[in-house]
Amino acid sequence: MGKAASTPPLFFQSKLLCFSLLYLSSSLFFSLYISLSKTKCLVRYSSFEPLQTPLFSYPSSYGEHKYAIPTVRSTCSSPVFFSDYGTVVKKIEDLCRTSSSSVLRYLEGNYDTFGGNFTAHQRFSYFDHQNDTTRIPCGFLKEFPITDSDRIAMENCKGVVVVSAIFNDHDKIRQPRGLGSKTLQSVCFYMFVDDITLKGLKNHKLLSEKSRENSIGAWRIVRVSSKNLYENPAMNGVIPKYLVHRLFPNAKFSIWIDAKLQLMVDPLLLIHALVVSQKADVAISKHPFYVHTMEEAIATARWKKWWDVDALRRQMETYCEYGLQPWNPNKLPYTSDVPDSALILRKHDLESNLFSCLLFNELEGFNPRDQLAFAYVRDNMRPKPKVNMFEVEVFERIAVEFRHNLNPGGGTKGSQTRRTKRASSDSRFVNGSCQKYLLEMWGESHD
Repeated sequence: MGKAASTPPLFFQSKLLCFSLLYLSSSLFFSLYISLSKTKCLVRYSSFEPLQTPLFSYPSSYGEHKYAIPTVRSTCSSPVFFSDYGTVVKKIEDLCRTSSSSVLRYLEGNYDTFGGNFTAHQRFSYFDHQNDTTRIPCGFLKEFPITDSDRIAMENCKGVVVVSAIFNDHDKIRQPRGLGSKTLQSVCFYMFVDDITLKGLKNHKLLSEKSRENSIGAWRIVRVSSKNLYENPAMNGVIPKYLVHRLFPNAKFSIWIDAKLQLMVDPLLLIHALVVSQKADVAISKHPFYVHTMEEAIATARWKKWWDVDALRRQMETYCEYGLQPWNPNKLPYTSDVPDSALILRKHDLESNLFSCLLFNELEGFNPRDQLAFAYVRDNMRPKPKVNMFEVEVFERIAVEFRHNLNPGGGTKGSQTRRTKRASSDSRFVNGSCQKYLLEMWGESHD
């Protein structure tokens, strides 16, 4: 009896059908990959074991997670890729070991001889025409009084430092999340506070009167004496924000994070992905809404972010007079003139330190609204710093933003009420020297 011949199922007999199914499955795979790449801003090549135990246990009365601001962006135009955590740790350690500290001390020169009475143009003229960079002025234009023990500890921070500050009890101290198992051994976390904030921390029993080591979780708390500080708490925060290389002279990299933010990604991964891999001096997020400096200036006046509108007008007219231009493609690779400066990552090198010092001098001379001076300083520097301005969607995944401390009545806790000083009635917000800027910004220039 003959054996029955086996034939393949009818489903597999059609080559056209097989190729169609293969094409369909490939298309679905690539569509899914593209879809995920657009929505996932932070991509890891490999996972690592983050610290699972909480860094600090807060009393319920402190409310460190109150007033979180939700985010609505679901797409990402330029995702950030993280390397393997172990590889990043070794790479950052090697960079910190081989970097020379000598070039980082060049700004310790004659900064006291260069006061706040110079115009912005005179400051940059001084900068542009001096060959000896050791003479470039850099605050402190006000004393920043801290204890000797804190100063010694800060000098011993020789790798990566994460810095924040709370003045006038304006924010909560929130612990960083997503830290790798070796990060606390190689990264310093410093939170600067004034006497009002320190009193609030003690009232919540977060610090003890008898404790010598003032630390809350990952953060070392540094008391800044209220004597000789600026009247405006925001200006006091500018000192550790932009003079971090002066406060930590041996650190090779730094991250400034506003106290209203909670860091959600390991700082070593961020430094490697946003600074080292991009060969950047500074990494900072683009503003979510504005591209031109004048847009930010008008919003600052409209929403009363700075009380003296006449002073804002004079500042912008000075910048326009000495060459500030609206953003245009000629400024590439800079993709915007307005940053969201709540998070700043820096390599402590020549260009980065010069940029920070010159920007600090502008803020001391005008006001602490650093978005207004950012493009003016950047565009006038020689040599220019390499700034990686990453997308706001990336920023929203790096950090969670919270509102400032609120009074029961709805006002900002500890804030001083100050009436807005409006612009003079016989002048517009911006006058003659900025008319060309505005026409170009609006696309109406006839030149």
